[in-house]
Amino acid sequence: MLARQKSQLVRARLDQFPAVALLGPRQVGKTTLAELIAEDRPSVYLDLEDAADRQKLNDAALYLSGHEDKLVILDEVQRMPELFQTLRGLIDKGRRRDIRAGRFLLLGSASIDLLKQSGESLAGRIAYVELAPFSLLEVDDDARDTLWIRGGFPDSFLADSDEASAVWRENFIRTYLERDIPQLGPRVPAETLRRFWTMLAHVQSGTLNAAQLARGLGVDGKTVARYLDLLVDLLLVRRLPPFHANVGKRLVKSPKVFVRDSGIVHTLLGLDTREAVLGHPVAGGSWEGFVLENLLAAAPERVKASFYRTAAGAEIDLILEMAAGRLWAVEIKRGLAPKLQKGFHHAREDLKPERVFCVYSGEDRYPKGEGIEVIGVGDLASLIAEA
Repeated sequence: MLARQKSQLVRARLDQFPAVALLGPRQVGKTTLAELIAEDRPSVYLDLEDAADRQKLNDAALYLSGHEDKLVILDEVQRMPELFQTLRGLIDKGRRRDIRAGRFLLLGSASIDLLKQSGESLAGRIAYVELAPFSLLEVDDDARDTLWIRGGFPDSFLADSDEASAVWRENFIRTYLERDIPQLGPRVPAETLRRFWTMLAHVQSGTLNAAQLARGLGVDGKTVARYLDLLVDLLLVRRLPPFHANVGKRLVKSPKVFVRDSGIVHTLLGLDTREAVLGHPVAGGSWEGFVLENLLAAAPERVKASFYRTAAGAEIDLILEMAAGRLWAVEIKRGLAPKLQKGFHHAREDLKPERVFCVYSGEDRYPKGEGIEVIGVGDLASLIAEA
């Protein structure tokens, strides 16, 4: 079993807050991590997709009051959003008896209702931790290419073969489209949403062009925005916002859009092997998304991420706003001999970041001049984690 980087953070938040929400897409390992945490303390586990466990919560206040000395793990808690008011009452009663931390661990695969309901009901009583698929800091050093091609979902990454991994990812996508998404609200035709998801994979790491997507689907811009919001809320797609700076230049205002797991990108495009990925035009965008997700998975909680681009072509792939307003600039290149374009240098002059990195496919780390450091993605992820 691979150790999860967020394990200690979840434990720390449980020691500080009465409730902790562990968010992540399905099959990312939330339940496994919760079970490991439960081994350290008295606990009770309820799966709210299980009818028998939901039955126990017909009188939730009575049942949960009987376990106030334990950590109560509520899996797929978005299935019962009405629970949050009950949890608030129990937490407040416990506080009056000096029971202040480690009461509830809430696992959710959709942030939509969970964040809204818990934010309204449990403000000041809950902390949020996002669990992403496996990252480079959680796997062996020689597994980078496997992680890129298969993605980080445990069953996909650890599959016996590329074929078995591809079959798992195809079924993962189908389950989301045909079972999970219809349960979350207004029905979206599965085939339409798959086409939209696939279109996002084709333009991986590109700026959002809602009008073009709308034309391709034969829908209006509002419908595209609704589809995108849904996939973002399910933690399957990332919107990377543009960096806002007063530099006296016209900045690109549209976000960049990434399908968050590189393995899902490849399956949506029918690319099951490394050779197929390298021979496809999406290879560069897929690599950029893979690097981005690994760096953000390693980043401390309060780091803000964005990209910088001007109408004149100055551009930096990733801007990290570290503590005390310090800026780190990251340019992402897939080759072994990275070359930086004029647009990058112009952007660096605009922003004057404290540190500047060029992430590439190699492992060596060396200076490139003008304060730029060439570095592998694993080394930079470690550096960010320690920052």
